[in-house]
Amino acid sequence: MNTLPDHADQPFQIDQLWVYPVKSCAGVRLPRATLLDTGLEWDRTWMVVDAQGEFVSQRELPRMALIQPSFKLGQLVLRAPGMLALHLQLDAAEAPTRVRVWDDEVAAYDMGDVAAQWFSDFLSPGAPASLQRLRLARFDPEVQRLSSLKWTGGVPASVFFGDGFAVLVASAAALDDLNARLAAAGQPAVDMRRFRPNIVLGGVAAHDEDRFSDLYLPGADTVHLQLVKPCARCPIPDVNPDTAATGHAVADALQAYRADARVNGAITFGMNAVVRAGAESVLAEGQTGMAAWGVWG
Repeated sequence: MNTLPDHADQPFQIDQLWVYPVKSCAGVRLPRATLLDTGLEWDRTWMVVDAQGEFVSQRELPRMALIQPSFKLGQLVLRAPGMLALHLQLDAAEAPTRVRVWDDEVAAYDMGDVAAQWFSDFLSPGAPASLQRLRLARFDPEVQRLSSLKWTGGVPASVFFGDGFAVLVASAAALDDLNARLAAAGQPAVDMRRFRPNIVLGGVAAHDEDRFSDLYLPGADTVHLQLVKPCARCPIPDVNPDTAATGHAVADALQAYRADARVNGAITFGMNAVVRAGAESVLAEGQTGMAAWGVWG
């Protein structure tokens, strides 16, 4: 077993592990997950796109929050209210295509007409005309999409269809702090699904993840995650994951205390991380590790 660096001296545990197989649809909480160079296995492997191949999200289509994935017998199973379940083989792909996620245009695979019709049928109510016909794309694992070298210090780091980085880390205490502020404002509590993290840390203070530079998890090969960029927040945390109703209470609360100078005053919650070592390791809820404080800690 590898030893941890001496400068890693803040203990933590993994409270929750989440993957989001289809970008911007609901997540799957897992007791264990394999870590790849690109993040947790199956995270953001599929993505909904419009007729031009441009990705769509809950920003435009809040009903995406109601699409619930699960894994069963080598399949990705997608369920949504009023729809028959859509079953996709985990190793399936059809025609090559090209899609765009933010500024990156990448090669991908189209998942076929049945999947396209399923997403179009469920998401079209209330959608603008340009989003009435949708397709489902799968990331081509032979393609390397890199995170911003500005934030990774010039070191290449891969990601699939995530917004920009392999892993999103948040702390349970940060959510508790937010909910205390919401309660003081007469607003109901929210849960961590609003923030779509991959790893939820326990045993640390609220927003300690902001001040960590690295996370280490011991094993046959020590897992090393480098925290590189605060996660700037869009309107998605104000989409109710149970109803797809939108609001502004979460944004209003965060606005009061989460402006982050590191990203030009944007409102942040959680930290983006890249995988520096330990790919192919299995992470588990309850697993303990050590964090290193950054220069701002």
